[in-house]
Amino acid sequence: MRFEIERKFLVAHDGWRAAVTHRMDLRDGLVGQFARGKVRVRLDGGRAWLTVKGARQGIARPEFEYEIPVADAEHMLEGICVGRTIEKTRSVVPFGGLTWTVDEFRGQLAGIVLAEVELEDEGQDFTRPDWIGREVTGDLRFRQSTLLHLCREAGSTIGLAEILALPEQVLPVQD
Repeated sequence: MRFEIERKFLVAHDGWRAAVTHRMDLRDGLVGQFARGKVRVRLDGGRAWLTVKGARQGIARPEFEYEIPVADAEHMLEGICVGRTIEKTRSVVPFGGLTWTVDEFRGQLAGIVLAEVELEDEGQDFTRPDWIGREVTGDLRFRQSTLLHLCREAGSTIGLAEILALPEQVLPVQD
């Protein structure tokens, strides 16, 4: 079993762009959400995955990922995840011996840019690039399931200012 240990941050400025080594256009859909986890489908052009994420224990949680046929992912995104999809461009940015990912959201979340770094353990020290802003690791407003919920509720574009204006820990969405 693999544990995902990640920290998430707002992005302060575009300084990361010059260091990008790879980009992917992703489409994520929430297949199901449960009290102790969720199931997500992800499409990246010619590849697709189902990911099962368990309950968080601090900033870590169990994660199981399975490659699936692209046609199956497309069907799930169109037929099962209706109204529960997010589109984003993910950029890979090496810094300080770690791989950072920067997600630029499209569609209803256009303009929101988040960075994540996966760690070996929760206490791991790391150097933050100067383009990293406020940490939002424990902030429910920036979990993907919350963003999906907000998109569904709003029915229109949701900006960073609107998300930051929401109460930080009282949203009904779990991830």
